Amino acid sequence: QVQLVESGGGLVQAGGSLRLSCAASGRSFGTYRMGWFRQAPGKEREFVATINWSGGSTYYADSVKGRFTISRDGAKNTVYLQMNSLKPEDTAIYFCAAENPSLGVKSWPSEVASAYDYWGQGIQVTVSS
Repeated sequence: QVQLVESGGGLVQAGGSLRLSCAASGRSFGTYRMGWFRQAPGKEREFVATINWSGGSTYYADSVKGRFTISRDGAKNTVYLQMNSLKPEDTAIYFCAAENPSLGVKSWPSEVASAYDYWGQGIQVTVSS
């Protein structure tokens, strides 16, 4: 079983930056495709970004492209989401997710929540205007 723990959320003014971290347990982290999703009040969970096992390929939702950057550090079993030029509409609970290829390889990129096998508990990001 893999455990994912997010950190780095909080309150920031519009135009500011935050970096979210997701620490993963387990020795197979290096094989997992990782993703970030978010869920605003009253809305469905939506895809934000994903990164492949090596970090060589990334993919973003149009709403965050050019502002957010996903990256991973295999030595630390951690995936990051650097969020710049934040907007009030970025306010949401942000979730880290992992896709285990041994449970079935999905197509790239994985933008649907059902493609991911493990989830963190989520962390609040609030952007004030």
